[in-house]
Amino acid sequence: MKQLTITEVRDKMLAELSGVVRASENTLEAYNRDINEFISFCIAKDITIISQVTVKVVRSFIIKLNEQGLTKSSISRKLSALRRLFFFAVQNDIIEINPLAKIPNPKVIRKLPEIVNLDSYLEIYSFVKKENNYNDSIKIISIFELLYGCAMRVSELCSLNITDIDFYSMSIRIFGKGAKIRIVPLGSKSADVIKEYIKTLSQKSHNQPLFTNDLNERLDRHHIYKIVKKYLSFVTDIEKRSPHILRHSAATHMLDNNADIMAVKEILGHENLSTTQIYTHVSIERLKQAYKKAHPKSEKEPV
Repeated sequence: MKQLTITEVRDKMLAELSGVVRASENTLEAYNRDINEFISFCIAKDITIISQVTVKVVRSFIIKLNEQGLTKSSISRKLSALRRLFFFAVQNDIIEINPLAKIPNPKVIRKLPEIVNLDSYLEIYSFVKKENNYNDSIKIISIFELLYGCAMRVSELCSLNITDIDFYSMSIRIFGKGAKIRIVPLGSKSADVIKEYIKTLSQKSHNQPLFTNDLNERLDRHHIYKIVKKYLSFVTDIEKRSPHILRHSAATHMLDNNADIMAVKEILGHENLSTTQIYTHVSIERLKQAYKKAHPKSEKEPV
């Protein structure tokens, strides 16, 4: 067996994820961050070679994460990164035994995603128009139209080029997770907004990023986060006000309006139907709340 350090194996694994699997930058950053935390833990115990990592070492790491007060979902995410690392090491004959093979993830009760109702979403446009000139307003509204109207991930939005928008077929080509491309429909209202936005651009070459900053550089996810958080704060008091909330909201609203779940799965670019099904639970919960609030027979009558 090759005596490689954990750091060397990490670098090889990330190189494969980047070059072969074509994982997104966000995925690579997350794996790197979580594995580096484990590497620091091991170094403190004088462990640098990956073959020195035992089940006991991994369990000690989990105990430390628990002592730090991390949530079960955060611990599960870190363990997933380590599973990927040690699976890679076994597959490439770097180690014989995977120390995580018999270590289960902590059981996580999956939370229903928070969403914004349609009326609140539409209010955002009023705030945008009040605070910005026309060019900035139409740009920000276009960002919201795509995040909500096409249920896009923020990374997918940032990677869009002008040529990805097809106004003839009313569709958008999206470069999604795992370098998978999907085509999603573009609504007429969203199309009108984006057409107006493109008219304001000084450069309109087909391979140009759809959204750029003042230096004509592609907008990054942090910039989009700031915009979305700011305007969601005006219309909702939900705890998490990120671009993903708009994606959650779009999926839930589609299912509320009797959209076919398989169609919603394709629009969202989900690998598994089970991921999409969480939104059916959101719809059912919203239905229960509406029933309890409005139906005269929703509460038990006194005996």
